[in-house]
Amino acid sequence: MTAVEGETGLYGRGRSDYGGEFVGKKVLVTGAAGIIGGWIADAFASRGAEMCLSDRRASPLESEVTNGRWKGVNVHIHETELRDRNSMESLVLSVASQWGAPDIVVNNAGVYPHNALLNVDLDEWQAILDINVTAPFFLISKMAKLMIDQGVAGSFVNILSGASVTVSRDGVPYSVSKAALAMLTRGASLELAPHGIRVNGVAPGFAPGSEVSTLDDEYVESMRRSIPLGRVSSAADSPEAVVFLSSSRASFITGAVISVDGGRGAGPVSR
Repeated sequence: MTAVEGETGLYGRGRSDYGGEFVGKKVLVTGAAGIIGGWIADAFASRGAEMCLSDRRASPLESEVTNGRWKGVNVHIHETELRDRNSMESLVLSVASQWGAPDIVVNNAGVYPHNALLNVDLDEWQAILDINVTAPFFLISKMAKLMIDQGVAGSFVNILSGASVTVSRDGVPYSVSKAALAMLTRGASLELAPHGIRVNGVAPGFAPGSEVSTLDDEYVESMRRSIPLGRVSSAADSPEAVVFLSSSRASFITGAVISVDGGRGAGPVSR
């Protein structure tokens, strides 16, 4: 894990804009090179947190740091392949040697494939489950043990999806994986509560620029029209829910999932 210093985060705000809410807190974010992972990192950085940013692609994160995205914030980068147990063990050991234990872990990394169920072979099915379910399980287990050993009343936030409660054609494996992650969130919250460790989930809405948005502009616009609040997700939406659930303001919340989807989970707009 390499330590680097990065600029301000969300909307270019500095740490003082939020009163340093997370100064002294140590935050691990997986999948940090993706759009939502980067937004989550911005939100914590702008509140003064020290961060370990994990992704299978280290170079985009290193470039962001070089370009001053998280200036004034201690940022550690770990190149992690979540399908490789040795790589995940390396992440755990790096966090333990650097911090002893994290205060906050955000399991953000995930894959969102589109493929008809009958075309999904066992290798692809297993890869989806490995990244979307097994990796969060492994990190919750290992990081919670570090927290308990160090007496840290920590917080986990798992990034879920509306697909955990609904399913669409060509998205069955993804929905299955997110439904499993939702149940893992609830179960872990029960088992870790006696240690003062909270586990919650956030289900973001549709965000252009995410992996989904490699689809054409017409699809993106049709998605926007289907959202009751009439817009797509931005940097000020789901990351704010992640920050809230990680904060002392949510000290009595565990086992919960907050949907930040503009109301689409209640039912898409019909036109």
